[in-house]
Amino acid sequence: MNKGRLEAFSDGVLAIILTIMVLELKVPEEGTLSALQPLLPKILSYILSFIFIGIYWNNHHHLWQAAKDVTGPILWANLHLLFWLSLIPFVTGWMGEHFSAVPVAFYGGVLWFSGVAYYLMVRTMLAHYGKHSLLASAIGNNKKEMASIYIYTAAILLAFVAAWISALLYVVVAIMWLVPDSRIETKLKK
Repeated sequence: MNKGRLEAFSDGVLAIILTIMVLELKVPEEGTLSALQPLLPKILSYILSFIFIGIYWNNHHHLWQAAKDVTGPILWANLHLLFWLSLIPFVTGWMGEHFSAVPVAFYGGVLWFSGVAYYLMVRTMLAHYGKHSLLASAIGNNKKEMASIYIYTAAILLAFVAAWISALLYVVVAIMWLVPDSRIETKLKK
């Protein structure tokens, strides 16, 4: 199968996820700045989730630049990733509405499963393309991916101590990934 269909489908799903998230933000009744204050937790949750979706979209784009074709297992691995990402609007809304232990932990859980799903998709692609492929040489080690999973794990547990610590850890992971992963781009330019 041509990789273009998978990329187009994934782009469409991510666009819908972003649209759903923004539609959850309700316009205030009043036209004053103070009317935005009660919406601040929702707005901050939305911004964080928008950044995470953007990070996944960006890295997904870079990853698929090194791909040539798609197999059944790769399709399922990609769908697995999209499934977890599709839950981000739900946990974003819940965390924005109720900034407490359980919603913040569930938010981290969805991020954790999304990170694992991305990792599994990459490993499925590497199994298909082989250890001497352009993708394998571009990916190299997975330290950043594993660090993210460990931080998410800590954040989920710490949500029951202090939700703000977990939120701070989610921001740390977002900052880690904010600069696009250039490993693949660098290899493609050679």
